[in-house]
Amino acid sequence: MNFILGLFRPLIGINYRHPYTVLISGILLAIVSAFYAIKLDIDTDLASLLPPDNKYVIEMERLRQTVGGETAVNFVISSPDFEANRAFAEALIPKALELFDERTNAPFFNRFEFTRDNEILKDYALYLATIRELDEIMEYLENRIEDAKLEANPFFIDFDDFDDEDEVDDLQRFQDLYAELVPSTYPVNEDSTILVVDFFPTGSRSDTRFLEDLFEASDALIAELNPASFHPDMEVLAGGRLKRHLQELEFIINDVASSFASGIGSVILLVAFYFFIKKYINYRRGAREDRTYSFWSHAIRFPVPVIIIGIPLFISLIVTFAIAYFVIGSLNTMTSVLFVILFGLGIDYGLHFYARYLEKRSSGKDILETLYETYDSTGAAIMASAVTTSVALFILVIADFRGFSEFGFISGTGIFLAFMSMLFILPALLVIGERWNWILLNKNYRPVQQVSRTFPAYKAIVIIGLAIGAFVFFNRGDIRYNYNFSELEPEFTEFSEFRALQRQVQQTSRRNPAYIIVDSDEEVLKLLDAVRQMIDENPETTILEVEALQERFPVTVEDEIQKLALIAEIYQLLQDPFIIDEEDEDLDILRRASKVTEPLAIEDVPDYLKNRFLTRDGEIGRFVMIYPAIGLSDGLNSIAFKNEAGTVVTEDGTVYHAASTSIVAAEMLELMRKESPYMVAATFIMIFIIVNFAFGSFRWALIAMLPLLVGLIWTFAIMIVFNITLNFYNMVVLPAIIGIGNDNGVHLANRYREEGPKSMWKVLSSTGQHITIGSFTTMLGFAGLLLTSHPGLFSIGLLAVIGIGMTLFSGLTFLPALIQWLENKGWIRFDTEKKSSDII
Repeated sequence: MNFILGLFRPLIGINYRHPYTVLISGILLAIVSAFYAIKLDIDTDLASLLPPDNKYVIEMERLRQTVGGETAVNFVISSPDFEANRAFAEALIPKALELFDERTNAPFFNRFEFTRDNEILKDYALYLATIRELDEIMEYLENRIEDAKLEANPFFIDFDDFDDEDEVDDLQRFQDLYAELVPSTYPVNEDSTILVVDFFPTGSRSDTRFLEDLFEASDALIAELNPASFHPDMEVLAGGRLKRHLQELEFIINDVASSFASGIGSVILLVAFYFFIKKYINYRRGAREDRTYSFWSHAIRFPVPVIIIGIPLFISLIVTFAIAYFVIGSLNTMTSVLFVILFGLGIDYGLHFYARYLEKRSSGKDILETLYETYDSTGAAIMASAVTTSVALFILVIADFRGFSEFGFISGTGIFLAFMSMLFILPALLVIGERWNWILLNKNYRPVQQVSRTFPAYKAIVIIGLAIGAFVFFNRGDIRYNYNFSELEPEFTEFSEFRALQRQVQQTSRRNPAYIIVDSDEEVLKLLDAVRQMIDENPETTILEVEALQERFPVTVEDEIQKLALIAEIYQLLQDPFIIDEEDEDLDILRRASKVTEPLAIEDVPDYLKNRFLTRDGEIGRFVMIYPAIGLSDGLNSIAFKNEAGTVVTEDGTVYHAASTSIVAAEMLELMRKESPYMVAATFIMIFIIVNFAFGSFRWALIAMLPLLVGLIWTFAIMIVFNITLNFYNMVVLPAIIGIGNDNGVHLANRYREEGPKSMWKVLSSTGQHITIGSFTTMLGFAGLLLTSHPGLFSIGLLAVIGIGMTLFSGLTFLPALIQWLENKGWIRFDTEKKSSDII
C-alpha cells in the first residue's frame, strides 16, 4: 500500500500550494452532483429487491402489464341513516369527478363504482356458478328431497342427524357464492350504516406528488360538502391502499429526515467537543509564556474541526448519491437511510487524519512537513481501513438480493470517496485554517511521559471473553429470525381504523390472490384442474380456492350447452313434489335462477363483477386466481403459500409461475435467507485477505481481526440475552458491521507495531481515543434510526449500534488484555529491522 500512497503523495503538495483551487474544485463537483442526487426517490416495492430476471418478478411485471395495478380510492360514509349516506354519496360523485390536477392537467379520477345492477344476476346466478358448484347444489337438493321424503313417512324416526353438517356446508358454500355474485344494490354493511364509494385515479401510485394532491383535494371536497349537514353523526373518510402507500412513503421520508437531523447533529457536536477539549489541553501543556490566546479565543473556534472535516465529507456523500442515481436510479427502504449512516462512517477517516495532524503539528513541525508525515503514517492506516471496509461492502454487490447489493454498492462507494476526500481535500482546508489562524496550537507542546503499565485484570478479561463465546456457541439456536412483516412495518392507526370500517362492507375470505397468466382458455381450464388436484391431495393446503372467468362464463357453445343442461336438472329437482311448495328463501333464489334457458352475453355481465377478470385493454383475461387460506402477514405463511402455489405443473408437464406481492415477498425472504451466510462469510474472508496483505503477516492479521471476531460474538450474546431477532431489514447490517468493526483492530494493531512492545497504554491513550470517537460517530449515525417509528429501520439502528459498540469494546478490552498475556509469555515478536509504516 505504500506504493499506492507514494503515487498520490504529490497531491499533498498541490493541496499545500493551491488550497483554494482544490477546495473550489471539490465544491463545484458537489454542486453538479447534487443536481442528480436530489432526483433519487424511494421505491418501497418489494419486487425491486429481487433481480429483474427472477421468475416471480417477471410474472409480476407481466401481471402489471396485462391486468394492471388499478387501485381505488375508497370514500367511506358512516352514519345511522342509510338515506343520508346515499344522499351524500350522490352529491359527492359529480364533484369528485370534477376535481382537477393542475400539475398533470388531468382530472384526479376517471371513473367510479357505486350502485350495482344485480337484477340480471339474480336470473343468471346459476349460470355463473362453476360446474363443481352446480354439482354441489344438485347434491344439496337431492339430500333435501330425501330428507323431505323421510320426514313425510309416518314411521320415520330421526335418531341422529349424521348428514346435517355436510348439508350445512353445501348450503353455506352456495350462500357465499350467491352473496358474492349477487351483492346488495349498494355497497353497505349488514345494518346499512356504512356505505362505500370507489373512485379510480388517473395517476400512478408511484407519483407521490399526485397522491398528496389527490388526498388533499379529496379531504377539501369532503369538508366543503359538510357531512354534518346530511346527518349530525355522519363521518366521511377518503383512504384505502393508496393512502396507506402514501403514508408509508411519508413515514420513511420523515423518519429519514429525523434520523438525519439527530444523527448528524450528534456526530457534529461530538466531534466539535472532542477536538475543542483535545486542542485546548494540548495548548495548555505548552510553556506558559507562549499561551497568547485566551479560553474565549479557543471557544469561538469551536466549529472549526467540524467545518474542516465536514466539507470534504459532504462533497464525497453528494457525489456518492449522484453515482447511485446513475447506476441504480432509486433508493429502497434499506438504502434510504444511508446518507446519515455514511456520514457517521466517513467522518472516521477525517478524525484520524485531523487528530494525528494536530499531534504532529503541536510538536513544532511546519505545515507541509506535518501534512507529509501525517499522510505517510496515518494515511497508511486509513487506507488499510477504508479499503477493507469498502471492499467488504462491495462484496455484497454480487448478491442477487438487491437489499444487499444496492446497500453494498452505495456504502462501498461512499466509504471509498470519503477516504479519498479526507486524504486529498481535507489537507487543503487544514492549510486554509492555518493561514487564517483558525487552528490554535502551542508549538512548545511537551509530550506526556508514558509509563509502562501492565493492563489490569488481563487474564480475567480474556477468560470472560472466551466464556461469552462458549455461551453463544451452546445457545446459538436462540438467535432467531423474525418473519412477521406486520411487526416490521409501522402501525398506521388511521389506516387500521379505516380498514375496519371498510371491511364491514367488503366482507370476504378471499383476499390477496396470486395470478397465473396464460395464453389460451384451454390452459386456464388445465390450470384449474391442476390446482384443485393440489388442494385435494394436500390435507394441510395453504390454498383456499381457485377461480377463473372461463370456468364461470362458458367460452364455447359446448360449454354453454353443458351448463344449461345442469341448470335444467336443478330446475327439475326443484319441481319435486316434496319441495315444490316449500317456502324457503334459498329455494326461492334457486327457483328464479334455474329458469334460465339462454346463454348470458358477456356485454350483459355487470362491470363490478366483470372488472376483476378484465385485462387493461378491456378484454376477458386468461388468468387463474389462487386465493390463500392463511394470513400472509407472517413471512413463513407467505413462504408456504409460495412453495405450494408459486409453481404449478399441469398434467401435460407444462410449468407455470404465479405472481403476487406476497409471493414476491416470500421469494425475497428465501433469497435473503439463502444468501446471508455466504455474504457474511465472503465479507469476513475478503477482509482477512486484505488485512493479511496490508500487515504482511498472518499472525498480525489475526491480532488485528480479534476485536471484530470477539465483538461479533459478544453482539450475538446480547441478542440471545435480550431476545433481539434478525429480520430482512437488519440482516443487511451484519456484513456492514464486519466491514466497519474491522477498523478498530487495524488502527490499534498498526499503532502497536509502530510503538513497539509494552506500548499498549500509549496506544490506547492516543489511537484508542481516536477509534473511540470514530466508533461513536459511526454509532451516532446509526443511532438516529433508534428515534424512528419504523420498526424495520429501528432494528437496523439497534443491531448496528450494538455490533459496532461491541467491536469497539472488545478492541479496548479484550485485545489489550490478550496482547498483555502474549507479551508476558513472550509470544509476540517485533521486526526491529522495519517500522510499521514500512509494512502497512
